[in-house]
Amino acid sequence: MSDWLILVEHAGDLGQHETPHKVMRIRDYIVNAQLFTGRRPNIINLARSYSYQSKGYYASLLAEARGHRIVPTAQSVVELSRKGLYAQALPDLDVALMKDLGGVASEDKRLLVSFGNCQNKALAKFSKLLFDWFRAPVLEVTLSATGKQIQQIKAVSPHILKNEDRQFFLDCLGQYTRRQWVAPKERTAPRWSLAILTDPKEEFPPSSKSSVQRLASVAAKMGVEVDLIGPNDLASLAEYDALFIRTTTAIDNFTYRFARRAEQEGMPVIDDCRSMIRCTNKVFLKELMEQGGVPAPKTEILDATTPMTGLFDRLGSTVVLKAPDGSFSRQVHKVTNEAELASRAKQLFADTALIIAQEFMPTDYDWRIGVLDGEPLFACKYKMARGHWQIIKHEDDGKYTEGGFETLAIADAPREVIEIAKKAANLIGNGLYGIDMKQNENGIFVIEINDNPNLETEVEGAVLKDELWRAIIGWFSTRLERRMNAVKPGKG
Repeated sequence: MSDWLILVEHAGDLGQHETPHKVMRIRDYIVNAQLFTGRRPNIINLARSYSYQSKGYYASLLAEARGHRIVPTAQSVVELSRKGLYAQALPDLDVALMKDLGGVASEDKRLLVSFGNCQNKALAKFSKLLFDWFRAPVLEVTLSATGKQIQQIKAVSPHILKNEDRQFFLDCLGQYTRRQWVAPKERTAPRWSLAILTDPKEEFPPSSKSSVQRLASVAAKMGVEVDLIGPNDLASLAEYDALFIRTTTAIDNFTYRFARRAEQEGMPVIDDCRSMIRCTNKVFLKELMEQGGVPAPKTEILDATTPMTGLFDRLGSTVVLKAPDGSFSRQVHKVTNEAELASRAKQLFADTALIIAQEFMPTDYDWRIGVLDGEPLFACKYKMARGHWQIIKHEDDGKYTEGGFETLAIADAPREVIEIAKKAANLIGNGLYGIDMKQNENGIFVIEINDNPNLETEVEGAVLKDELWRAIIGWFSTRLERRMNAVKPGKG
């Protein structure tokens, strides 16, 4: 049977005398993954802050990598960070609120909800629905001046609760941890057709305009209608049956909002929210690959208090520092001495609580294996930019140069490379992933798993030609047909 673990930032946030369950500092949980080997604890994360890339955020993210159940989930943390991300829940919640209130305005403009319970017992159904949407220990709901609509939802740290609010939380915590873990409900709403999300302003899109046009042409022959939509078209997304994101993903920009809305509408989507959260953070990937037995370069996770002494001895004479969510070779720095290490680390810590330090593996090219629905799709060698150690060399004036490429048939790529790529992708999900690997005399090592890999007709599709696009459209078609069959009325 699973046991409970409660994470706090400071010892005084929740005393061991206030709960029968183990209380642990968040930092200790983050840095000691091996403590729970072979166990699957149920975790309550009582961080003082869940802001993006804070320790509270990483605790929820890494718990998922370790196979632990946690409240709040990384997805709830992200969505509660701004109203634009949780706005899709408000219509349902407003309806539930007014139903519980009997159509009468609430006198209280501040509602405290803990683990699906509200201090106002009349709001029981609303409170349960709120917790099903956003699994957070304590939520503060601010109502509009009319008392009939939700103005704001935010996660509240229990350490700031006083008197009856504090006792209410402790009672709810005790009640919640006495029962069996209940997973959130799935919300699906059947629809049909393919929207491709692009950003005309993006400098390095994962697919060029010509490649997207080729995809649309192939899709039309397969009976799938394609429309291009942009960052301002969220309101019209429900008019389509599926979503294919072809602009660089990040959990703090519009792409996540589109993916989240698509999932709420029951639409097949590449990239899905879970894949975005997992793939866009290198800290999560580091632990996930360790847990999954995927070979990777020697890697350490650093916070601002981590001693840097001995890092070169452990990782080698050259070390690569990375921001957890950097892309396109940005926020990735090669350091060779203590001064460079300190300078670059300080620069990166200005934006994130944790950074990655990794052994340097010089090679002439990186493998990029595309994996779709658990099976290899394409195999490419991305060559290093001339005179540089990365495939893209960014200049100070904003210009850049790229290395060349070589595309191979899957059958011509080394079997071990393909098998490791499949193993890595399967740790994430069943969508579309690009697995980046280094191959040297010591073996094959996964550098990164991309949820939004480049797809260009002349590069990744150089061998497959239109079969590349047919495979993508086929992925969507299979799921759409499966969903349609599931809702057909039975014969009577």
